[in-house]
Amino acid sequence: MSSSMESSYLPATTESLAKAQEAKDASESISILYRVIQDPSSSADALRTKEVAIANLTNCLTKENRAEELRNLLTQLRPFFAVIPKAKTAKIVRGIIDAVAKIPGKSDLQISLCKEMVEWTRAEKRTFLRQRVEARLAALLLENQEYKEALTLLTGLIKEVRRLDDKLLLVDIDLLESKLHFSLRNLPKAKASLTAARTAANAIYVPPAQQGTIDLQSGILHAEEKDYKTAYSYFFEAFEAFSALEDPKAIFSLKYMLLCKIMVNQADDVAGIISSKAGLKYLGPDVDAMKAVADAYSKRSLKYFETALSDYRSQLEEDPIVHRHLSSLYDTLLEQNLCRLIEPYSKVEIAHVAEMIELPIDHVEKKLSQMILDKKFAGTLDQGAGCLIIFEDPKTEEIFPATLETISNMGKVVDSLYMRSAKIMA
Repeated sequence: MSSSMESSYLPATTESLAKAQEAKDASESISILYRVIQDPSSSADALRTKEVAIANLTNCLTKENRAEELRNLLTQLRPFFAVIPKAKTAKIVRGIIDAVAKIPGKSDLQISLCKEMVEWTRAEKRTFLRQRVEARLAALLLENQEYKEALTLLTGLIKEVRRLDDKLLLVDIDLLESKLHFSLRNLPKAKASLTAARTAANAIYVPPAQQGTIDLQSGILHAEEKDYKTAYSYFFEAFEAFSALEDPKAIFSLKYMLLCKIMVNQADDVAGIISSKAGLKYLGPDVDAMKAVADAYSKRSLKYFETALSDYRSQLEEDPIVHRHLSSLYDTLLEQNLCRLIEPYSKVEIAHVAEMIELPIDHVEKKLSQMILDKKFAGTLDQGAGCLIIFEDPKTEEIFPATLETISNMGKVVDSLYMRSAKIMA
């Protein structure tokens, strides 16, 4: 508990708030605001002033990165919550939880804070607030990759909210469930949850940010099914929504738009999208990363591709959605290059192939053996001599399948004649 809270209280008036604003430093301002909140008066004016003081104190503590004090503030305010309307309590609680979220590296504190508030709301029978805090807790558990706990929480919550028919919260929860199932690689359930979110959203007015999130998730699921053209249109819708709101998610939508263009063999369009009026707003490492990948793909160069992956590791490798699709793109590009290089040969040294493609020998050898097993070409690896032996594709004579079909048809005719003769004899 802060030492400032032990001081005598200040009257909850606009003069006290002005005094806090005029304070020479943040610590003094925080101390004054704590004293204003301690005013025991419960008149309408005092309650309004205390609400403003709480909002100002929350902002000051957030700027000073005092996450633990924000947590303590929620506990200290519980008597105050008993004398104000439940809707205002919900606004203050959610505001303080959001404030903790703005302080970096405090996800564990956020989770424990949400769990505390869930217990308190359950004890106080504040269902509306509890459901929203539980939805927030599920989102935090998903971010922390605690999938089992998040799924258990969402399963119970979704049944309860469906009974109450709270459409706006239902959209949020269905979206969360879709993201959770996608993270667990359960695509059918992810699509079912997204469809449920869309159905609920169609019945009400959905804020643009939430609509953008629905479009973003739709794009991600379509991209996972290799339907990149439909995914691009969803990412574009999400990008426009987030861009208008100046939401940080806009950069992810743009990045996935560029990814879709590369995946449908339209890498040349990437430069045009980046240089457009909307694209120029988001120039930075994320856009540069996709441009580097597009350039590598246009030149069919694995070396440039590898360079892009190493130069922009955090933008490409650490983004699970981009990483998954680029892995597939890299494998395709590598196979195409290897097939093109070995085509003129019947026998070639693996070292020579590795030199031509500018990749390590063991990497090339592993990929060639995989391609042989996948029947991408007929051949074998002579590891003793360090060579790849390519066989000619055995041409199947057309007469053989035709002969087998004729024999099969004759067999059917004989069977049919036998059945008829058996009936006559009977």
